[in-house]
Amino acid sequence: MSTAGGTIMLVDDHAVVREGYRSVLQKQPGLRVIAEAADGTEAYRRYKDVRPDLVIMDLAMPGIGGIEAIRRIRKWDATARILVFTMHQNAAFAMQAIRAGARGYVTKTNPPEALVSAALEVLSGRIAVSPDIDHELALSRLVGKTIIADVLTAREFEVLRMLLAEQTTDEIAETLHLSPKTVANLHSLIKDKLSVESDIGLFRLALQQGLLTETGVGGPPFDDHR
Repeated sequence: MSTAGGTIMLVDDHAVVREGYRSVLQKQPGLRVIAEAADGTEAYRRYKDVRPDLVIMDLAMPGIGGIEAIRRIRKWDATARILVFTMHQNAAFAMQAIRAGARGYVTKTNPPEALVSAALEVLSGRIAVSPDIDHELALSRLVGKTIIADVLTAREFEVLRMLLAEQTTDEIAETLHLSPKTVANLHSLIKDKLSVESDIGLFRLALQQGLLTETGVGGPPFDDHR
């Protein structure tokens, strides 16, 4: 294990969870939590204020998700080191997070020691992926079908995630600071890239690839005309 140290910002919408991370991380000599954020928008703002050496980021949060927050932080600071720590075990989320600029991905099913180890690895300039996600990434390459995460950009994937969560075009536009027309164009582009003709087809493809379980969606598909 590396002996790297540094300052950390924790990003998770549950205060109790952040406190647990803080306790575990600060037992490691050299690691110091200097900031916290409860959502992606706050994370972006706080990052610019405190410039931590490492961001530990959840993906499922109110407003913009973790992947979009990663994209924004990395756009502002291409050297930002971000480690995802999340319940999402689907390889698609890991691929998109890394594509957006994350340097590590660990699931919350792993023991606390895995988070500390990954944090030290990323601080040392290496990429850290937990064994369960490494396995999922390997399996995803054996499917032989269109893989959503391989086809979509980070921004497109975020729009898809919000569509699957049954958010309207106007709601997505407001959250991502885009025009409704831009969101509608992205919605259409997503379907074109995935070779589906309708939202029902998009919903079915997401269901087949396990994205609906990961986004917490269990109801009917979104409406084509929203």
